[in-house]
Parts: sequence; C-alpha cells; structure tokens
Amino acid sequence: MEATIQYIEQELHGLYPKNEVTAFVRLILENVCGLNYTEQVLLRKEKLDSRFGKPVTEIVARLKTYEPIQYILGHTEFFGLKLKVTPAVLIPRPETEELVQWITQTELPASPAILDIGTGSGCIALALKNQLPQATVDATDISDAALETAGENAALNGIDVGFFQADILRWEDFTWKMFDVIVSNPPYVRESEKEAMFPNVLKYEPESALFVHDNNPLLFYRRIAEFAQRYLQKNGRLFFEINENMGGEMKKMLSVHGFTGIGIKKDLFGKERMLRCQR
Repeated sequence: MEATIQYIEQELHGLYPKNEVTAFVRLILENVCGLNYTEQVLLRKEKLDSRFGKPVTEIVARLKTYEPIQYILGHTEFFGLKLKVTPAVLIPRPETEELVQWITQTELPASPAILDIGTGSGCIALALKNQLPQATVDATDISDAALETAGENAALNGIDVGFFQADILRWEDFTWKMFDVIVSNPPYVRESEKEAMFPNVLKYEPESALFVHDNNPLLFYRRIAEFAQRYLQKNGRLFFEINENMGGEMKKMLSVHGFTGIGIKKDLFGKERMLRCQR
C-alpha cells in the first residue's frame, strides 16, 4: 500500500495543498480498495492487490485535471448522510453544514413547515428532515437534473422530502403554502470574483448555481425576500448562506423588506457566511 500512497502523493504534488492530497489518499483507498482509515494505518506495509492499480491510476489522472473527487467517486458526505453528486449539482460544502446546524439549534414550532429554495443535491432539505423528523420539508429547484439527483438522495437515505420544479425568480406563477422556515443557498458569487476561485470549481461545477452578475448581486436574495413576505408565517424564520463580502448589503435589503432580528454568523474560517432573520 505504501507504494500506492507514494504514487498518489507524487502525482498530485504541487497541484493541491498537502492536506487535500492526504484526504484524496484516504478517499481513494477507502472507495477503491474498501479499506477504512484504521485498516489503512494498520495495513500500510502490506502490498495491495494488483487489480486496484488501474482504477487508482484513472482517478489520479482525473484529479490532475482538477476534476472534483466527489464527482469522480459519485458521492459525498453531508451532515452524516451519504449523497450522490453529479456535475448537475453543486458539491455540498462544510459551511452549508454549519447553516443546517444553526437552523436545528433555532427555536422553531413543534412541527415546522420548511422550504429549501434551490435545493441542488437536496443536502439542506434532507439533512433538516433527518434532524427534525417532525418537520414537513419541501424543496424546489429550477433544474430537472438537480431534482432527479435530490430525489435519488432521498430514496438512498430513506428520507421523505417533497421536491418540485419552480423558478423562484417567477414565484408568482406557482401556488405555494405557508412556511415556518425558508432557507436558501442561492447563487451569490459575483462574476468579478471568478478569478479568485479554484480551477476545480470553475471547470466542473454548474455555473448557474454559482454566479450572479455584478450589477445585480442580490437578485436571488431580493426575490426570495419578496416571496417570504407573502409565504413566511408571521414570526417565521428566513435563513441564507451568503457571500462573505455582502453582509452589509444583505442586512440593508432585508430591513427595507420589513424583516427584523437580522443576524449574521461567521463560519469556522471566520467568514460572514450565514444570515438569519424573522418576518
């Protein structure tokens, strides 16, 4: 196994940070060779079966093009759930897990009605239903491909969430019910911020789920706020994942739309990444 580990590390050296390469090694050995972390440590000196050589080489070749490991393996972990991911959906991030945790720690009605807007892989909706089984959770996305992936993830984990297709920018065209919680992680990266992003994101993840024009960066937030004015229960909660550079603008916009108790929470890296307010 040691030779395989050295091969992966040498091939990816300089392309990724060292800690990320270490994570790749662990994931490859786990998914290709079926070895958990303890086995990887205990059997490090053992020779791997030659049949693992080709799939390891193929994964490394794809990683060298900056293809995300989650797309290569076809799945990822999120809030204790195993989720299928495809290039049709964004890869769930740790900061989004923090958003889910914040929601679950908030005082809510006994059986809240929750809506996740722009659900993608379904990660937020599924994690919330898993953590709050008494809740009724619905989720929407404009992408049929994303909704297909989200539905597969619901079936994979045995979690009951209602998924439906809708364009939130045209929410007036649809019939909705009232919700106690509305949450969204909409596109929020400005076009001018592209150059600062990693190639694995730019080359492979869906642009429509990432980017907004610089001349209207709050487009989705504003429309969701207008929607929430109509369909969020009185004293209901609105949660967003946000661009770390737009917290002030977000607070001002939501205040204008009549929301109160506006609070911003930093993620584990100290970035202003989550927002909560009340109708």
